[in-house]
Amino acid sequence: MRQSTELDALYAFVAAAGVSALLTPVTMRLARLVGAIDQPRERGLSDRATPLLGGLAIFGGTLVAGLAWLPDDPRYHGILLAAAVITVVGALDDRFDLPPGVKLAGQVVAALIAVHFGVFVRHLTLPFVGELYFPNTGPALTVVGLVALMNMVNFSDGVDGMAAGVSTIIAATLAIIAFDLNRGDPGVLAALTAGAALGFLFHNFPPASSFMGDSGSNLLGLLMGAVAVEGAVKTPVVVSFVVPLILLAVPFLDTTFVVLKRLKYRRPVYASDAEHFHHRMARIGFSRRRTIAYMYAWTLMLAGLALALRFVPYSDHHGHLYLGWTLVLLAIGAVVAAASVYLVYVLEILKFRRLDTMRLRRLRPDATPAQIAQDVVDDLQTGEFGAVAGEGPAGPGTPTPPTTARTRTPSAARSGPGR
Repeated sequence: MRQSTELDALYAFVAAAGVSALLTPVTMRLARLVGAIDQPRERGLSDRATPLLGGLAIFGGTLVAGLAWLPDDPRYHGILLAAAVITVVGALDDRFDLPPGVKLAGQVVAALIAVHFGVFVRHLTLPFVGELYFPNTGPALTVVGLVALMNMVNFSDGVDGMAAGVSTIIAATLAIIAFDLNRGDPGVLAALTAGAALGFLFHNFPPASSFMGDSGSNLLGLLMGAVAVEGAVKTPVVVSFVVPLILLAVPFLDTTFVVLKRLKYRRPVYASDAEHFHHRMARIGFSRRRTIAYMYAWTLMLAGLALALRFVPYSDHHGHLYLGWTLVLLAIGAVVAAASVYLVYVLEILKFRRLDTMRLRRLRPDATPAQIAQDVVDDLQTGEFGAVAGEGPAGPGTPTPPTTARTRTPSAARSGPGR
């Protein structure tokens, strides 16, 4: 069987992007015809009715490029079949708002199909530990991982261009690493996934004319999970397991913080709220474009770290480290870690009393120390933070005056159906 090449990946990327971009207007008309329309609501960040079902266009690009450039192999037949199943389930949810249990069942079925055709982890290599083998539990662990990743991408898809752009960056990076690991076929799958997401992004970049909906976010999660399993995790290279974790850090952290908060306040894990990264950015005054710019930059930095782990020659692969290159890699990691900590503070997920006090004093120079102290206590107890910018007289993005900047999100805005 011929090994896929970088040129195959490039052709698949371009074809998937073109088909996805061309099909999106068709899915928009279909969404309007069947009534799959996302309406503005209090917890959402959309300001107008927008057609869903963009995931059908992403699947179209994936299918055309996959049939043309993926190998005639049962694993890739299974991936495309699983992709079709999850796309249909997601499209039904976009139109009829399926119960959480039904959606989860659809995700499990799609994951089981992929695993049945051979897409599962048999062993993985961990740094400082070595190889771990899963002779009996590998398929079950893979199903759990694929379902988790579908939900991570789905949860993060809450603002124009977020899931499509982040998925493009992640999948493109996975393609580069897969080819370097001599995993050409998964590299093509990663490339066409990036292309299909990018093609849709032309219509999804804010202000979006189409939303991918659950049909698209679940599909992208499944495809990236399959790429991670086939392209990196199955290889004996030490960093192969670490790389997908780094790349997926943004959707993973977003989902983790949201789920932990729902558990803390004894709310159902599947219940919608306004605590995702993009909601928090909106509360502190970020526009949609500024929000995705920050998230793209964060994802690109993580992608840079993942690529550095693979391409910086810091080791001879026999346990010996080269000091100079190791320091370079540590410096890159330190920059990415510092930027991540900064973003976490900007989003006010980790609430430090002293830093919050300094922030409030800067925003409200006329407030008394007692008022500042009380506001800090409120922040620490409730996790609800005031907007630091909004729509001033000059339009969106204009900072509001300090005396009016501290506003609370109404409780009604933290409830309602999911997108």
